[in-house]
Amino acid sequence: MRSHPLLPSLLLLGSLTLTAACAHGTSEPPVTSPDGARPGSSPSPVRPVDPSKIKGLEIVNDSSEDSSCPFATSYPDVPAAEAMTAAMKKDVERRLTSFRSGACTGSGGADGREFNISHQFLVASGDVLGVRLTTQDQSAAADGLSARTYWYDGKAGAYRTALGLVADGSRDAFLAALKDQLKDREGVDAAGLDDTFSAPESRDVALDDMAFTADGGLRVHFDRGDVGVPAAGALTVTIPKKTITPWLSAFGKRAQQQTMSPSRSLDLGAPHVPAPAVPTHTASGDDDTDCKKVKCIAMTFDDGPAVPETATLLSHLARYKARVTFFTVGQNVASHPDLVRAEAKAGHEIGNHSWNHPDLTRLTAQQVASQLNRTSAAIKAATGKTPTLFRPPYGAVNRTVRAATALSPVLWDVDTEDWKYRDPAKVARTVIAKAQPNDVVLLHDIHPTSVAAVPRILRTLTARGYHFVTVSHLRATL
Repeated sequence: MRSHPLLPSLLLLGSLTLTAACAHGTSEPPVTSPDGARPGSSPSPVRPVDPSKIKGLEIVNDSSEDSSCPFATSYPDVPAAEAMTAAMKKDVERRLTSFRSGACTGSGGADGREFNISHQFLVASGDVLGVRLTTQDQSAAADGLSARTYWYDGKAGAYRTALGLVADGSRDAFLAALKDQLKDREGVDAAGLDDTFSAPESRDVALDDMAFTADGGLRVHFDRGDVGVPAAGALTVTIPKKTITPWLSAFGKRAQQQTMSPSRSLDLGAPHVPAPAVPTHTASGDDDTDCKKVKCIAMTFDDGPAVPETATLLSHLARYKARVTFFTVGQNVASHPDLVRAEAKAGHEIGNHSWNHPDLTRLTAQQVASQLNRTSAAIKAATGKTPTLFRPPYGAVNRTVRAATALSPVLWDVDTEDWKYRDPAKVARTVIAKAQPNDVVLLHDIHPTSVAAVPRILRTLTARGYHFVTVSHLRATL
């Protein structure tokens, strides 16, 4: 029997948001606490959005478990907002391709440098959708941290950039107000601001992250080096509601209003969106498999839940009465709590895989705790039960991570590398050839090809006398 290392848990930094005051940023990425605020700051600039209320929402995920080229990306796909989804997809794929072709091609790979794109909903109300994507690229210059907001105008059926919130005729007044607030900041060259804001290309890059505050002000965030020397860090300017409202475009005014007073629903003009089917399989009591007497195996699925892959996987598992452990990502749990409830109801175990899949060993203890605690809270809200296990992204764990959580870490014995090989036959062959009694197997339920491999795995190993159990059951009975 192979050893099954179990390490103390760590949780990753929450989704990154803007600081609430017009303050200099720091070299450390801001961390979102469970209530949406950066620790020690005033509240988040936007009201919380419950993504599970967005009909037809899918989260597009991709990730690796390769510590030599660690990456994880996510962005939302909302029915009717195809143009906005296409813009996010283009940006995410361009950035990820650049990272993989640059940082991951040398003999030492990325040398532990990480690439992560996480998403946050700014508003999803009425005919307005706003999303922020935050990128951490540790192969880039400076701190590698950047953010961009994407907007969709359901009334016009059009994708809008951040500058689309401001009316064309008010751009000069808006830019003058920004320059006035920035000119005296340490590290900002007033003359350089004129150059940045006058050239369309540099202006569009600098002004790509805007969101409304809960009281209607417009917060403009500049990434490190956008409008000042890198040493000055990130900068944030907030223009109050009274000043910004006359300068807003018609769409900007609706976005402002929907942020301040969100409606109960989102209607972007899409035809009727049927609710995705959620399996209703129910476990028939506790698992009484004795792994001392029979051959057991613990299959684990990371990074979900995902639509429709997780629902399909649950049906496969029910057919063979197999139980598994899902290590879920918090931002996906928040979007699809119904799938997590279905997992638990079917007798599967729900574990913690951090909020947005960062390398926890690169975080402070506070950031690790925030990542894991937010995810555990989302799992408990969905299932009524707090998880006891966590899987550190990339299997990366250290003393800081161990000390930051009471969760028990879980690694794996068999790595299918299904994130790299999107081939059901190859994934199935890997598990069938390598699995031994009492092994923990690593798979991902965000990949259709991995889910497609599961029936063959279950059929073949069942015929060989294997029983499929959760990680906790395996450990408890050995």
